[in-house]
Amino acid sequence: MVKIWFMDNEETDQRLEHHRNPPQYLELADLYRKTGVEYFKINADEYQSDKILSELRAKRGYTYDDEITCSEKCLPDYANKLKAFFTEHLHTDEEIRLILEGTGYFDVRDDEENWLRIEVIKGDLIIIPAGIYHRFSLDMNNFIRTRRYFVGEPVWTAHNRPADEMDCRKSYVKHQSEHFVQFNKA
Repeated sequence: MVKIWFMDNEETDQRLEHHRNPPQYLELADLYRKTGVEYFKINADEYQSDKILSELRAKRGYTYDDEITCSEKCLPDYANKLKAFFTEHLHTDEEIRLILEGTGYFDVRDDEENWLRIEVIKGDLIIIPAGIYHRFSLDMNNFIRTRRYFVGEPVWTAHNRPADEMDCRKSYVKHQSEHFVQFNKA
């Protein structure tokens, strides 16, 4: 099961766990209410025929997908890419990631500006809503292989913070104030 915790404010290696002292964990249901981030468990070995993933793709219109491997051996300009992934940003579309191998962290801001760290492992699929400030980091294993899904053609544009005047951010903040009762449920 996915693990979620409140992060400390240390600026040491981003790949460390960064637990508060004492550690504070968050339940999965609370993650959704605070951030709108959705989580699903998928059979990563047979993801092409996984029923949950098939239903999500059909319901939400994910028509394009690809794969990325992040490791020092596989990712060109590795150090700079990791820095870019870890820069706080938002997207105008959902960010959908299925972990096929390896491990890493997605960090998202809650409604009180706390960083929440979501540890992802093989079989975890998370959907990060459009307009949420977030970032990604590998963990100390320095390896993850991920399937990425998109509605239509892929949109790669990251809008670094501050981007509060963007329509997607305004919409996100409105849904956050409503605890995501109807957000991403269409």
